[in-house]
Amino acid sequence: MKTPTTRRIPWITVLLAALASLALGSAQAAVFKDGQLESLHEAGKFAELEQQAQTRLKANAADAEARAALALALSLADPTDAQRLAAGAQQARLCIEQHPNAAVCHLAAAQNLGLQMLNMGMAKAMRSVGSLKDLWIRTLELEPSSFTARVQLAKLYVMLPGIMGGSTSKARELEAAVRSSQPETARIIRVHIAAEAKNWADMEAELLALKPTQDSAMREEVREATMQLALFFLKDGKDLAKARSLYETLQRDQPGRAAGFYGAARVQAALGQPDEAIRLLERARTLAGADDFPLDQRLGDVLLAKGDKAQAKAAYERFIANKRAKPANVEEVRKSLARLG
Repeated sequence: MKTPTTRRIPWITVLLAALASLALGSAQAAVFKDGQLESLHEAGKFAELEQQAQTRLKANAADAEARAALALALSLADPTDAQRLAAGAQQARLCIEQHPNAAVCHLAAAQNLGLQMLNMGMAKAMRSVGSLKDLWIRTLELEPSSFTARVQLAKLYVMLPGIMGGSTSKARELEAAVRSSQPETARIIRVHIAAEAKNWADMEAELLALKPTQDSAMREEVREATMQLALFFLKDGKDLAKARSLYETLQRDQPGRAAGFYGAARVQAALGQPDEAIRLLERARTLAGADDFPLDQRLGDVLLAKGDKAQAKAAYERFIANKRAKPANVEEVRKSLARLG
């Protein structure tokens, strides 16, 4: 019989991966009612957002949106900076204390906590899950139209085991509540429910039915789900043609993002086309979201397959020097370097 620990590791690992995808996204939909704050947040201009928030707070220390903006700016500019994350958490707490009924304060606190959880040990992150869930619940209570709160809460419900408050039925309730009023929000929730159930056919059908949008939060969700589905087909060469098609859809619909090009490079590498894989990896490097992916690790793998050990070693060493590289990937690369001698 498995121990509780062995049961817990998969879901908390998946949860942290989901938090990473959220945290690394530069914006969420309609966080601020103030147009200037929303514009800066949407564009990922966090230094300017921080400056604007500070200016507004000097004029009015009770400005809830400015306080939340400061919390988010401190948190999102560099998710690996523990000092800034702590400062962001402090601002979010102050925001909630001053404005307990302001949804934006709870949203900022949830975003900050999600980012902090990425830097915690596994046990501490598990202990924080309940607090994260409560923050999203409160945000949604105060702002039922919040796309971000509804979708992130639904994702938590489908990922968490029952003993931690997880419930697919609760996720379905969140979906059903907006099926008529926010059909695309409902659909993306169904995408995530299907993904968690590994019902890949339903997931693909729901994804394909989503209408194209310029909304950054929805595009982030579509990107995350498409990458997850494509990876299923890519692994072990299950269906490289379908994986390539999904990645090409991302390239077409989100040409300014690295995701589709990175994924397509992996397909080309699997097909034994190293030069095309290298071209796609270098293209991905120039696009938004490039830091989300282990580009130099994959480049090293492709170069090594070509027999270019010197360039492969250089790529691996660049990857290890990247402070945002995930520990598991770093460990893989160290093993590759050791084999190179």
